[in-house]
Formats: sequence, C-alpha cells, structure tokens
Amino acid sequence: MALVPMRLLLDHAAENGYGLPAYNVNNMEQIQAIMRAADETNSPVILQASRGARSYAGENFLRHLILAAVETYPHIPISMHQDHGNAPGTCYSAMRQGFTSVMMDGSLEADAKTPASYEYNVQVTRDVVNVAHSIGVSVEGELGCLGSLETGMGEAEDGHGFEGALSHDQLLTDPEQAVDFVEQTGVDALAVAIGTSHGAYKFTRKPTGEILAISRIEEIHRRLPNTHLVMHGSSSVPQELLEIINNNGGKIRETYGVPVEEIQKGIKCGVRKINIDTDNRLAITAAVREALFAKPDEFDPRHFLKPSIKYMQKVCSDRYQSFGCAGHGTNIKQVSLDDFAAKYAKGELSSTAKKAVTV
Repeated sequence: MALVPMRLLLDHAAENGYGLPAYNVNNMEQIQAIMRAADETNSPVILQASRGARSYAGENFLRHLILAAVETYPHIPISMHQDHGNAPGTCYSAMRQGFTSVMMDGSLEADAKTPASYEYNVQVTRDVVNVAHSIGVSVEGELGCLGSLETGMGEAEDGHGFEGALSHDQLLTDPEQAVDFVEQTGVDALAVAIGTSHGAYKFTRKPTGEILAISRIEEIHRRLPNTHLVMHGSSSVPQELLEIINNNGGKIRETYGVPVEEIQKGIKCGVRKINIDTDNRLAITAAVREALFAKPDEFDPRHFLKPSIKYMQKVCSDRYQSFGCAGHGTNIKQVSLDDFAAKYAKGELSSTAKKAVTV
C-alpha cells in the first residue's frame, strides 16, 4: 500500500476515542524502532520530519527509508508528515517529495523565529490548505507560540522557534480565536499552545495546571468538538532514561516532561495527534552510552545501534498502548490521496462539519 493522508488516521482516532503519537525521524534506526513497535501493538503510524531532518538525512534518503517502512509493513497505515513548515514553499516542496501531510506553522514568520500576526498566520495557512487539499494532502496549523508558562520564554529546537520573552496570551491559544482560525483556514488539525515546549528541559518540576494548561484544551474542544487538536512538545522525559544517561557519563540536569496521564486527559478532550521526539532521543542516547561504557574497546556501530532500536521501540510501544491506539492499525481501510482530494472538493471533510466523516 501507499502512504495515506494523516486526516484518515485522525478521523479514525476521533471516531474511536484514542490519540496518535507522531514521531520525528532522522535515520533508519528510528524508523525501524517505530515500525517494530507499531507492528507489535498493531497501531497506525505518523512519521514526521522537520526541515532539519530533511536536510540532515537528505530528501531522497529520508523518503526511501519511509517507503521501505511502507513496503515492509503493508498492513500498517502510515502517514508522512512535514513538521513545522516555516513557509508555504517548505510545505509545497514536502508535497512534491511525497509527504501526505504538512504543517504550516504560521505562528512564526518565515524566518521561524519572529512571532507572526494573526492575519499573517491565517493567510499563509489558508494558502497551503487550498493547494494541499486539491491533491488530498492533510494540513495542520498552529495558533499560539510554543514556550514555557513557568518562565514566560519561548524556545527554539532544530532551528525553529522564538527565543525570548512571550506574553501570557502568546503562550496560550485563545479558544474564540481558534474557532475563527479553523473556519477561515479549513485546517484538518490545530496545534494549540498550552505551555509545552520542545526539548528535554520543559519543566523544572512536575507540571501542574499552573504551568501546563490542559484546561485550555477542554475550552477549545467545547467550541470546536469536530476539530482534531494537536499537542506539540509532549515527550514525557522518562526519569529512568535520564538515570541511565547520567550513570554512563551524561550530564543532563533535573528536568520533567509532560506526564502521560495529562496527555490522556487531553485525548479525552479532542487531542488526536501528540508530537514526540525527545523521549526517543533520550532512549537512543541511554542505549548508546550504556553500550559504549560497558565495552569501551568496541568500535562496531552495530554494537550500540541495535540496543538503541530496542530502547526506542519500548518507548514507542508504551505510547501506542497508553494513548489507546494499539489494536487499531489493521482496522483502518487505507485510502488514497486522490480519494481524499475528491472528498475535499465535495466539501465532505470540513473541520466544522457537524459530524465526523466515516472512512
């Protein structure tokens, strides 16, 4: 089977009340770990790549690695998603590369650093939606800026993000504005700002409602019950992985991520896509440090890459199960981009429709 539109997976998740982890990928081992976990748990898959990942791996290498996953696991529906597209051109180039879903992050200007106006965000996101939907590609938008409610600062990861002070309003998505944004742009999914951020250093203490605003998701979901919501920066930063890293020469300071139980609350309130990258990076780093520390004379990369796949697979399997998507992979009828383009053209896939479309 070919890659499928992300909207197909999100609609199924909404109809069955679960969430989908969306894993960032850069290399073969990461893709192998994710796919082994998906096969083990029978879960649908979102593989996403940032601009940095596309540059690091090389466009053709990355595309063929993901196509290899499709060929190896034809029974598992897979969507290929562009994470944090900084401008329409980035999204269009991703579509040409075969991505079946793109994120137009108009919360920042094209430099991926400067907070953008609401009008700019609406315009560029709507432009991308018009092009993408004409060929069946799904679109995620973002409203509000990723950053810390604890410090009031934005953050940058992989060259994307505002580094500096942000107002409270910028750090939290406005529910009424979210309604207007979805109506004006027609996005398939909306990433919301609730105090999460990229990277390992999300919170200095276990997060509470004061610094992790899950309640804001509830407010948005009440107003947009049929819009698929997205949580960015949602790695949980497992403490056992930090311990392995630091016991084997690492120096990661005390830090906390987004608790799985808080994500589960979000899933009950319309969150369908949960972005995870740091947890898998930590799993790889823990395995590599542990293996090299145990056998410092070893120089075969397979010696530490094999356990990195194993450690990452465990993280992914845990997330598939805790987010409720385990067992659903083969229940999804795989549908082509052409079929979705026809649905968009007929107006069957409006995010503001009263009833979710059954596919």
